[in-house]
Formats: sequence, structure tokens, C-alpha cells
Amino acid sequence: MFDFPNFGLFLVTSLLINIMPGPDMLYTAARSLSQGSKAGVVSALGIFTGCLAHIVAAVLGLSALVANSITLFTIFKMLGACYLIYLGLKALAARTSGAEGEISTLEATPLLRVYWQGVVTNVLNPKVAVFFLSFLPQFVNPHSEHLQAQIAFLGLWFDIQGTLTLILVALLTGYFRELLNRSPVFWRWQNRVTGAILLWLGVRVAIYD
Repeated sequence: MFDFPNFGLFLVTSLLINIMPGPDMLYTAARSLSQGSKAGVVSALGIFTGCLAHIVAAVLGLSALVANSITLFTIFKMLGACYLIYLGLKALAARTSGAEGEISTLEATPLLRVYWQGVVTNVLNPKVAVFFLSFLPQFVNPHSEHLQAQIAFLGLWFDIQGTLTLILVALLTGYFRELLNRSPVFWRWQNRVTGAILLWLGVRVAIYD
């Protein structure tokens, strides 16, 4: 059933792809920067869930429909871009209250909302769908009777590996955030940095081919 060709190559390639800085990693880091490690980890779990949707779509062949339809691809692409830009503008507009430099003074976003934002930003990224559609088939046996199961297994492996990487990023970013807890300069700029990252991601999704 799981007679994967070049499985070792898949492990190495997927690890290299997951540790490369990209939209998911920057988004998770931005969340940890603005609200701490817990929010970053929750964002990573949201991205994990969104990625599961792409895996299911790849298995069912829906990704092929998006990849081959310029209209659908553009719609998903612009929805994702607009959502990231919205989050960025919201972060830029956010203000701290009370004593500057205290984490407790930041207006926290409910973790459930943080989770669903992670889901939406990933689901509305058609490039993830195209990636799974083009990357996973290279490492499966096209003659296997269990082709869909193979794609699902490799996709899940990639998703878990990527999520663990994002969780590590969230923890490290949150740790250094705590070290900067008493820095007024940091807290004056953290919302601006977070918002700028999200805006950049939104523009990148919108214009990048």
C-alpha cells in the first residue's frame, strides 16, 4: 500500500520546504510577537487545520479544478490577500492602553478567533492547493491501487512536520517577546511590525505569480 518511490528524498525535501521562511511562518511569528507564544501556537494549529482542507481537496481532485481554472484561482487568491490586508490594517490600528510596555495592557484577541484566522489565511491561499497538487504526486506510486491513501499520508506527514516547525517558531518568538516585555520602544513598534508583516503578506499573495 505504501510503496513510496524516493521516500527518503521526500523526507529531506519536505523538511527543507517547511523550514524555509514563508507566509505561514511569518504569520505565526507575527501572532507570537503581538500576543505571545500561546497565540502563535494556536495560529499554527489553525494553519494545520487549513492545510488539512487542502490535503482533502488534493485527494478528492478539487485542487486540480482550482489549479486549472484561472477564475477560481484568482477569486481564492484575492480573498486570501484581502483577509491578510484586513488583519494587517487592524493590527496597525490597534493601540495599547494603560502603562506602556506591559503585556497585560495589550488588547488580546480571543484564541478561538486567532485559531480561525489561521484556518482562513491558509484555506484562502490557492498556492497551497497547487503546491500539494504538484509536489505530492512526485513521491507516490501512480500504479498503486491506493493512490489516494498515499497522497493523504504524505500530505498529512508534510502538514504535521510543518506545524511542529511553526510551533517552534511561535515558542521562540514568544520567548524573546517576553524578554522585551519591559521595553517601551518594543511595545510602541510591535503592533506596527505585526501589521506591516500582515500587509506585506497580503500584497505578496495578491501580486505574486
